[in-house]
Amino acid sequence: MKILLSWLKEYIPLNLEVEEISKTLTNIGLEVEEVKTINAVKGGLEGLIIGKVLEAVQHPNADRLRITQVDIGQGSSLQIVCGAPNVANGQKVVIAPVGTVVFPTEGESFLIKNSKIRGEVSEGMICAEDEIGLGSSHDGIMILDDDAPIGTLLSKHLKLENDFVFEIGLTPNRIDAASHIGVARDLAAFYKLKVYEPTINSIFPNVNTAPEFEVEVMDRNLAPRYSTLVIENIQVSASPAWLQKRLLAIGINPINNIVDITNYVMHETGQPLHAFDKNQIAGNKIIVRNTVQNAEFVTLDGVSRKMQSDDLMICNQETMMCIAGVYGGKNSGITSNTTSIVLESAFFNPVSIRKTSRFHNLKTDASFRFERKTDIEATIYAIKRAADLIVEHASGKIASSISDFYPDPQPATHVSLSRKKLDNLIGQHIERVEVSAILIGLGFTILTENELGWELLVPTSKTDVLREADVVEEILRIYGYDNIRISGKLIASLSPSAKPDKEKFLQKFANDLCNVGFAEIMNLSFSAKSEDDKSISLLNPLSVDLAIMRTSLIPGALDTIVYNQNRRQLINPIFEIGKIYLKDQHSYSEVNQVLMILPEINVANWKGNRKNDFYSLKGILEGLFLKAGIKNYDQQISEVDEFESVLRFSLGKINLGTCGAIPSTLLKEKGIEQKLFYALLNTDEMIKAIKTELKFKEIAKFPSVRRDLSMLVNEEVNFEQLRSIALQTGKRLIKEVGIFDVYRNDPKAVEKKLPEGKKSYALSFILEDSEKTLTDTEIDATMNKLIASLEKQTGAEIRKA
Repeated sequence: MKILLSWLKEYIPLNLEVEEISKTLTNIGLEVEEVKTINAVKGGLEGLIIGKVLEAVQHPNADRLRITQVDIGQGSSLQIVCGAPNVANGQKVVIAPVGTVVFPTEGESFLIKNSKIRGEVSEGMICAEDEIGLGSSHDGIMILDDDAPIGTLLSKHLKLENDFVFEIGLTPNRIDAASHIGVARDLAAFYKLKVYEPTINSIFPNVNTAPEFEVEVMDRNLAPRYSTLVIENIQVSASPAWLQKRLLAIGINPINNIVDITNYVMHETGQPLHAFDKNQIAGNKIIVRNTVQNAEFVTLDGVSRKMQSDDLMICNQETMMCIAGVYGGKNSGITSNTTSIVLESAFFNPVSIRKTSRFHNLKTDASFRFERKTDIEATIYAIKRAADLIVEHASGKIASSISDFYPDPQPATHVSLSRKKLDNLIGQHIERVEVSAILIGLGFTILTENELGWELLVPTSKTDVLREADVVEEILRIYGYDNIRISGKLIASLSPSAKPDKEKFLQKFANDLCNVGFAEIMNLSFSAKSEDDKSISLLNPLSVDLAIMRTSLIPGALDTIVYNQNRRQLINPIFEIGKIYLKDQHSYSEVNQVLMILPEINVANWKGNRKNDFYSLKGILEGLFLKAGIKNYDQQISEVDEFESVLRFSLGKINLGTCGAIPSTLLKEKGIEQKLFYALLNTDEMIKAIKTELKFKEIAKFPSVRRDLSMLVNEEVNFEQLRSIALQTGKRLIKEVGIFDVYRNDPKAVEKKLPEGKKSYALSFILEDSEKTLTDTEIDATMNKLIASLEKQTGAEIRKA
């Protein structure tokens, strides 16, 4: 949003440097992203100096040229060759020294260089009015008054002031500052100044003098307030120069005096307006209603658009005239033949405007304001202000009373502000007198005030201020965040059992994933409609493919893989940290998750493609858990509805997550050409499982021993069961359990090497005692006990070497 400084000064007396104003705006929540200078004349007269002609003699080689000596207050004079007929000794003139860029009234700018003219050196130029953009005269050089000080910049002598445009990055909640008056109110509250809003000079009759004109609003929820005014006998022409200049400064091209005034008032007050050619309103009636699906409508830009059934339209009795709050129609706009207009000032439903604007990809200054919720009480003032200007600059005559459809007046928001809450939230006591001054400066009405707090009415322009905390924020931004003292004490909890900060944990976990070769992806939180009754539907979806809140991270990740695969990009390991959204009969919930996907074929290198499998991902997960401080968790094979058998990680009642292979049927449906392994982790549960206390132990002084066992087990027995039995049986001495071989019968072989329903496992066991060297007797006793447990609990048959 652009704010012009000279325009701003019409409402508030600001005699401050531009840098100071810019800093203040940013500090009070209106961040200035850029300040642009608008020169009073082209080039700003930069580098032009007042000089005095000390001598002017005839050029020896040219009848129409003279050689002058000019004093510019720098000790020595300049020699300048001049062709003006009126140059003479003693004159005060405008000098463009060497290196100055001159901007003429017409034509391109040019650089003054050191040159020779007919054999004589010329060290600058004595300027005429048209040569420096101050007029059109070229009869001779510009001669200044005798009191013009030598060596002074011309811009300073003429007191030409540059103007400035503040480019403000307006946040969505600050629609109250989407105008020059709105910004003036904030600055006035900060500097304790008064805001001077324009007075209305026209007289508006109470009785309608144009009874043949009617307004009908079909849906009061979509148009809670709709105000109109008829103005006749207007003369459409170019706007006055001052108005055009202001609009151009903020990036708006002038069109004609009527349209320019509606734009001017919108940027002045924040209330969008629209003007209709009254003679183009069939039946002398405006109807505010929804249209029919796929109805054709030609907008001002000449584009024919297909409307949606929930688009709000401004219509007459025969056709549509305007997309309400967004864009005008081609056939109802103001032309040079317009003599009577109907001026519109309304409040439209923000959700409806936002939906229409996005669907038709029409982003206008009006829709920007309407979709962020304008001030419903500002419609009448804005329409009167515009009418005032139209009467003055378009010879208009007010021909009706103001028609104001406002069936459900909105009460002002009432907020109670307690002294205790204010101090607690700010962390510092602010004197009651100062708080009251800030509130009054911001437009709040103080109903009651005492030592305990304030009872307030919120100004209707502040549509985002709804509760006590919002009022505190308003006070604090005007009081100044920099004025809040920082305590000299540092109070912190150093509890060894404190859980890590969630954001820091996720950042570290993401870094760890990147370090092991995973790339992060980010998908939208929306997905296509499904049969899942746990899904949450959107009231106003952007499209059919984005109709619900996602219930899983996996579909979005697969779509990302397909997108890259279709562009011949390698499928790399990827991860996403995000939320899924679920509902049951009584509540809604957000679940924080981490999704990892590992492709079977990773990266091709000089050794060939490196193949991954389920155990590759399992090993990565175990390493990540170890770095995160998650230990002593269990691993169980389980069945789930969506996927096949998966490995579930848990710690007591804490469900850490699962990993497995994405079914081939789903991959085939998506057109993905290789096997994918996934891990789905529950972020919040992982944080619960982290052990933050640090424990150190000495490296074992005594050697460890490895023993291997080969065994036949039933096909349904898995490694995790065997590992758990081993650690439980030999919990004092057995430190690690590994698997180094699995053998099953070849289904194609005629002769089977193993009994039906059996498989062969080869496991390794690391035994260690931290206090002494193990003896063979101790090792054999532990292994025999382990063999007995395996045989009893799983039916394992130990194979002898």
